[in-house]
Amino acid sequence: MSICLSLVIAGSWPGIGSSIAYASDSRTSSANPVIVWDRNAETAIWDVARQQPQVQARSFAMVHGAVYDAVNAIAGAPYQPYLVAPAADGSESTDAAVATAAYRVLRSLFPDQEPRLTAQYDQALTAIPDGRSKQRGIAVGSRTADAMITARENDGAFGDQTWPVGTRPGQWRPTPPTYASDGAWVASLKPFLIPSASMFRTSGPPALTSKRYARDFNEVKTVGAANSTVRTADQTQAAIWWHDRHLAEWEIKRQLVTTQRLNTLRTARMFVMVGMAEADATIACYNEKAAWSFWRPVSAIQLADTDGNPETAADPGWTPLLVTPPHPDYTSGHTCFTGASMSALQHFFGRDDLPFSGYSADSGTTRHFRSFSEAIDEVVNARVWGGIHTRTADVAGAKIGRQVTDYMVTHHFKRKGH
Repeated sequence: MSICLSLVIAGSWPGIGSSIAYASDSRTSSANPVIVWDRNAETAIWDVARQQPQVQARSFAMVHGAVYDAVNAIAGAPYQPYLVAPAADGSESTDAAVATAAYRVLRSLFPDQEPRLTAQYDQALTAIPDGRSKQRGIAVGSRTADAMITARENDGAFGDQTWPVGTRPGQWRPTPPTYASDGAWVASLKPFLIPSASMFRTSGPPALTSKRYARDFNEVKTVGAANSTVRTADQTQAAIWWHDRHLAEWEIKRQLVTTQRLNTLRTARMFVMVGMAEADATIACYNEKAAWSFWRPVSAIQLADTDGNPETAADPGWTPLLVTPPHPDYTSGHTCFTGASMSALQHFFGRDDLPFSGYSADSGTTRHFRSFSEAIDEVVNARVWGGIHTRTADVAGAKIGRQVTDYMVTHHFKRKGH
């Protein structure tokens, strides 16, 4: 995609839509309401509910889909809505619409958190002067939230599917130390944007007897071991940083809103594009996991005497640096997710070379990136350095993330008339 086309898609071409976009901010407080409610969503989704990344993706996508539709409608619907564009004349309070849309979706997702969420919502509304603008903003936010909640009814979330446990070489089985199995329902979850979860089906992991498999095996065995002598301190920190379930991508999005001075409309659009690309890439990834059910490095290395490959050697006591997640290796969920988020940001801004950073409490470090592609490259490496994925699974995952973004940019959230 050319830079010019990317800029048009992002709505950042000089002069295009700027008057509409900034008009939508003229009746709001100095705090960007999309950022405020993204933080509130993070509290509900992670701090309280402790949802894991594959579940977080659905929740954030739902919140930001409703928020985007509300903000876009009040701005005159300059972009394609996701679900609906309620009637609005621009006089509605954007703050009230954003708060209502986010609150109602979060309340539907987390009914046990209703008292806390309602307190946040009441506080947000109290800061908005009473009157027609406020009430009309509430009405718009209610409409977009209701549309989202209805659209996701019976979408397959939290189903009773389980990962099949194999006993033959190459087949997935639960891994130490938890021997857990979780998240199989995500493989069957209804996507937000792409027509089918299997749309980007790959050719699968390499054959156990292939040289490529041996290369993957020996790399992760050497650099991903808990006691590796070749992994550097920085690589260890990177592996832990990327494994933090409190995802740095949340902070990175909000940071870019500030550094790139995005108004409310552009913030809402950027957040929905990133969030829905992440969600669908995760769904496509888990559909791959279900299709191939490939064993994790810890299983492969401990049982290498069964794989039929003369270039691999078993180590029954081998353990990875990180705790292996409770689902198959191929493809890597994190590289699907980050491949989608970083490529979506690249498309949105129409450039790759924007600097950003993120902090992880797990690693106790802040990592800095000079570009979106640098972050994708690092997460591909980091999952190998952590001993929990093969390189092939990581590379294939990042490709799926980019493919989901490409589909989104072509079919969704476009400026009207383009």
